[in-house]
Amino acid sequence: MIVGAGFAGYRTAQTLSRLARGRAEIVLLNPTDYFLYLPLLPQVAAGVLEPRRVTVSLSGTLPQVRLVLGEADRIDLDARQVHYTGPEGEGGTLAYDRLVLAAGSVNKLLPIPGVAEHAHGFRGLPEALYLRDHVTRQVELAASTDDPGRCASRCTFVVVGAGYTGTEVAAHGKLFTDAQVSGHPLRTGMRPRWILLDIADRVLPELDERLSRTADKVLRERGVDVRMGTSVKEATHDGVLLTDGEFVETQTLVWCVGVRPDPLAESLGLAMERGRLLVDPYLRVPGRPEVFACGDAAAVPDLEKPGQYTPMTAQHAWRQGKVCGHNVAASFGEGERRAYRHKDMGFVVDLGGVKAAANPLGVNLSGVAAGAVTRGYHLAAMPGNRVRVAADWLLDAVLPRQAVQLGLVRSWSVPLDTSSPELARVPGRPERGQPSADGDRDGGGNGGGSGEPAKSRPGGEPAKSRPGGEPAKNQPGGEPAKSLPTVSPPPDQPQPGPDVAPGPVKRTDHPGEGDS
Repeated sequence: MIVGAGFAGYRTAQTLSRLARGRAEIVLLNPTDYFLYLPLLPQVAAGVLEPRRVTVSLSGTLPQVRLVLGEADRIDLDARQVHYTGPEGEGGTLAYDRLVLAAGSVNKLLPIPGVAEHAHGFRGLPEALYLRDHVTRQVELAASTDDPGRCASRCTFVVVGAGYTGTEVAAHGKLFTDAQVSGHPLRTGMRPRWILLDIADRVLPELDERLSRTADKVLRERGVDVRMGTSVKEATHDGVLLTDGEFVETQTLVWCVGVRPDPLAESLGLAMERGRLLVDPYLRVPGRPEVFACGDAAAVPDLEKPGQYTPMTAQHAWRQGKVCGHNVAASFGEGERRAYRHKDMGFVVDLGGVKAAANPLGVNLSGVAAGAVTRGYHLAAMPGNRVRVAADWLLDAVLPRQAVQLGLVRSWSVPLDTSSPELARVPGRPERGQPSADGDRDGGGNGGGSGEPAKSRPGGEPAKSRPGGEPAKNQPGGEPAKSLPTVSPPPDQPQPGPDVAPGPVKRTDHPGEGDS
């Protein structure tokens, strides 16, 4: 029984399926029917890739694995059962002989006034689609107004967090908005402005300083306003107040300060390390030989750095999944168990266009060479859709991007404070752990995160750059806010029904202005 089909869960299922060869029943519980390749999510938001390019069908690539759609609500360790809720609100129970917890992570919130209400994260496909529509809409509305102040406000985009996710979102976003303005005679004079904030002293503080300098140089040359040592003090309807006292008028706040482990791990009542389930080097939970954990949900000892735990990145999650699969098989007498050990072999950071920063095997690269290495690595690391991704990259190089808003994801359906960023909220459906019309659900948290955060690192396995991805660095401390109870559309909107056709939704934060 595997809970979660992110980098760790998917790789565990893939490895077990190959080792079992039909001799065991492998069950995979996940809220979506796809594996999300997070490193390319910024390119979805920027209109480079179509959404389905970064999703890999679970049933199509794991034919020997039984997929159960749903989110884990509670795990009964003594009874060896997982209680879950299906996509249509129905409850269910799954029994197991071995359990692999790979639930992933969710957006990390900080106690900053207004952020939960006015910011959006970047952890799942719905959030990327929303940002793509929202940015396009702001440029179109800015072009249609006669108020210079209003135009500037709509053309200002603030990204908080200069780690992998925030850096790539800002880099790709600037190219996306510039493409919508350049060559358009009625938009002459519009200046899309992207601001990248972080309390750290440099961009990409987790990486080597040379990669950091390369990324910083590319961002500044592109026109991104990079402000280190600065963060958000308060978010309002009309903009954000920065910690240096400046108020920036904007309609867009993208929250990329980091992630926190899925709360499902903490609900088990076992030994924890900062929200992550403690495991031994063989990824087994002490005292529970039938329970394994890997990815963001697990605190795995770093054998290369004694006394520390592996960071919450996709490259570790992917490799841990492979080791976990072998160790689960070994617990049944198939092969020998392995301790998890990994040494980084480099990083790659996609900065949009032909620009990137990379240091494969310690060799520092920038510009076109780094861009080629980065894209080549992503193609090699993806478990599917390689030809389609390469085709989209080719088309993007020779054709203008399609800047249209489809309005498929509403602002209120992708709240920042959610335990299920991979699912767009729908009216009347409560968050995990909240009571519903079908009865009370125990526990909390999303049982199947669609992928651990990460960043691409050459050396074999996929990784994460993106969006909402890296653990928060040097941000103000504090506990995340509690999950929103029930997500509903604005009060002046009709409830969905057979006689109500879908259409644009009127925003409540800016009365009198249309928005999706």
